[in-house]
Amino acid sequence: MLDLDEIDRALVRALAQDMSASAGALGRALGLSQPACWRRIKRLREAGVFRAARLDLDLEALSFGVTVFLGVKLATKGRVSLEDFERAVSAIPEVQTVEHVLGLYDYRLRVVARDLSDFERVLRRRIMALPGVGGLEANVLLSEEQRPGPI
Repeated sequence: MLDLDEIDRALVRALAQDMSASAGALGRALGLSQPACWRRIKRLREAGVFRAARLDLDLEALSFGVTVFLGVKLATKGRVSLEDFERAVSAIPEVQTVEHVLGLYDYRLRVVARDLSDFERVLRRRIMALPGVGGLEANVLLSEEQRPGPI
């Protein structure tokens, strides 16, 4: 496990807010030289602190106005494998995340759609047709606050 000091933690917080920030700008904000900041970023990346740089899409600008969290209970766990379900659900482009969870449901999906009628189409034609789907519960996202995490 990597031992992070306060500067490392501040650097991770800054990069969580803006992954495109330059090492020079980050260094100036944290009181480091550009090379020293770059070495820290490289060490953090090599230690696996950053899994990947991601593109943050504006879903509304792309005409995806509805986000729904869908709880999925599999009807028969023995007859349809979890891998079959995961493979099939991952092929649906509107499904952004697939989380295998413990609790009332087996999976939690984040689904985006243009509007509620588009979501209904995705639900009926794609999700309900998946292997092993039993119960479903939908929760429509009203608002969301992005937070960098516990660092």
